[in-house]
Amino acid sequence: MKNYKNSIKKESEHKFKFKTDKMKVPATFFMSEELLPEEKTFRQVEDITSNTDLFGYAAMPDICSKPGRKNAAGSTIVSKDYIFPQVNDSDPNCGMRLVKTNLNEENFKEDEIEILFEELTSVVPTKKLIGTKIPFETVVDICRKGTSAAIDYLGIETKNELENTQNGGNFLEREYSKQEIFNAIPKLYLFFAQYRLGLLGAAGNHFLDMMKVTDIVDPEMAKKFGLKKGQYLFMVHTGSGILGQYTMYSYTAKKREHLSQAIMVALGRLTFQSDKKNVYNAIKKEIRKHMNDNSLLKYKGDSEEGKLYMTARGAASNFGTANRATIIHNINKTIKSMFSRNPEMDLLYDMPHISVTQENHFGEDVWVHRGNTSRAFGPSRTNHPIYGETGEPLFIPSSMSTDAYIGVGTDRNEDGFFSAPHGTGKGVNKNEKDVESKKELFEKMENKGVKLYNAKSSIVLNQDSARYKDISKVIEGVEANGITHIVAKMKPVAVIMY
Repeated sequence: MKNYKNSIKKESEHKFKFKTDKMKVPATFFMSEELLPEEKTFRQVEDITSNTDLFGYAAMPDICSKPGRKNAAGSTIVSKDYIFPQVNDSDPNCGMRLVKTNLNEENFKEDEIEILFEELTSVVPTKKLIGTKIPFETVVDICRKGTSAAIDYLGIETKNELENTQNGGNFLEREYSKQEIFNAIPKLYLFFAQYRLGLLGAAGNHFLDMMKVTDIVDPEMAKKFGLKKGQYLFMVHTGSGILGQYTMYSYTAKKREHLSQAIMVALGRLTFQSDKKNVYNAIKKEIRKHMNDNSLLKYKGDSEEGKLYMTARGAASNFGTANRATIIHNINKTIKSMFSRNPEMDLLYDMPHISVTQENHFGEDVWVHRGNTSRAFGPSRTNHPIYGETGEPLFIPSSMSTDAYIGVGTDRNEDGFFSAPHGTGKGVNKNEKDVESKKELFEKMENKGVKLYNAKSSIVLNQDSARYKDISKVIEGVEANGITHIVAKMKPVAVIMY
């Protein structure tokens, strides 16, 4: 096994540079020494940065290797000219949202939370074939126009739904025509998407949490955000579902994890009614070349292939935001029906942590690939009436039973390409006792004052707090590096997870 110790240079208590002879650009690790990843992750970073087309690589404290992925999660990869589909997970706009309510520890008691979450296990399902059904036309409209189409069809009442969603809920640069969507995404995937809104999904760490604000760290910013101690918030972590997964599988060289994926991609290609078939055929040719080798598939950003890929990615990303908006809409309706009260859902922010965007860094227009990292623009980069003063909001949870933090981006994070961790990442927390059964898991969470619901999968044990890095260490590092400024602290009260 290769020893990378001599290739790691300490720049500060919470910052390291990693560079080997093979690497064309160095990788910056924004974390303390005890949070540095295992050797396998360094090997992946070395492989990725050996590519001559890279401009930069930033690793957040939650960086970790994932099975079947060429690149480690928790990283931001930057290229001047090229888009690299394989460096991100195949789930565009997997992301999180945080929603404020008028509910608090005084006016919404423990027994009411329990009644609510018992109902929400069916209202916000994890593994289910059919969620909130919408017409085919609405699916297409969500893809081409963004969350506004879901608002119009479902009557979503969440305050600041578009204003406080990254990109206003539309990850395409304009409103696309229907044919432009059909050019990029097979109609078969759009057909299945009719049944897939409002689902939490069966991914290991997708969740719905009711969080309680326990500490106000920056009272002035908290006031601007409308946050108060004891207030209940909803945090949702989901992906873009079947639409996003199948769409991205059609554009990247990645072995199918399940037979159903291989079948759906094959059927999708057979039923593809695109005016850009010549462009897509060129993409297929490139995909075949990269399926069984170690080189990275790439599309030049200004090429026809790159533009088609970004159209598909943007349209599928729109579905991800609409999914989270639908989940909150359904929770809102449930609270109104069960308790005859309006919780006044108010979106603090909705942000992706799997994204590809074109941004300007160090005076260059570059392609930024955030693979399980969140964008964290400081005030000077944020065009928003509130966040232009505070910085872009971000939230950093850890396991389903540990504290979480609300922060803002700062103007000091140029080296990190204004990215932030989306969590703490897998690791060993020596301060936590590991669990070996669901019974132990439920007891442990109960002792921490957290109620776990659903949890029908065997892999839910992997979400135990002992299997995640210590969030206090992560927060210490991101503040020291100017990645974020902490505004408030939260703790989970009730959790739905697969």
